[in-house]
Amino acid sequence: MGEYEKVARGVYQVGGSDLSDPSDAAIYVVEDGSHLAMIDCGAGMAPCSIVENIEEAGLDPRTIETLILTHCHVDHIGSVSFFRERYGCTVVAHDLDADPIERGDPGPTAAGWYGVKLPRVKVDRRLYAGSEVVLVGETELHCLHTPGHTPGSVSVYLDRDGTRILFGQDIHGPFSTEFGSDMTAWRASMEALLALGADILCEGHFGIYAPRERVERYIRGYLDRYARRW
Repeated sequence: MGEYEKVARGVYQVGGSDLSDPSDAAIYVVEDGSHLAMIDCGAGMAPCSIVENIEEAGLDPRTIETLILTHCHVDHIGSVSFFRERYGCTVVAHDLDADPIERGDPGPTAAGWYGVKLPRVKVDRRLYAGSEVVLVGETELHCLHTPGHTPGSVSVYLDRDGTRILFGQDIHGPFSTEFGSDMTAWRASMEALLALGADILCEGHFGIYAPRERVERYIRGYLDRYARRW
């Protein structure tokens, strides 16, 4: 039986280490009528489990139109080819992370850390601006360039029913020269996320945080932690 967690109306977590496979980062879907967008897609070990979870949430995976990749790491992008080939969805990523995704570079994608080989896959839409909108039905998914963890890291947010929901994958790092990490850029990115005043934070590995005060405390906690190191 599939497993999922409801975040808000039409917003669900459908994958992650406790929901689909231990190697998966968190995977979320956003629904607007007969339109579905997916945010990240796991490490590629158990894509069928993710599909089962989507169905268990009462959604039709055949309506996945867009797959947004928050950055190029394998635990977030490993199932790209599965979902793109099976459902014909548009793959979206920032230009600065798109080349490693398309080439399956073992270093920048951390595939070498996981001991896996990534297939080559096309990024259909590259994000270039600091902020761009991806539509799912009539819902605007705001994609913010938030470099630091990787050069092309993206955070996504939407407003629904008076609530701001932020998908801030891997706010916590880790940081490595192999990833092209930049702590100065990361700090600026975190300040930009704090300025959003999000009511709910969907993080990449460590859960879902609400209300707004807890979201802010989580982000500031990492700013304080890394300030003591660098």
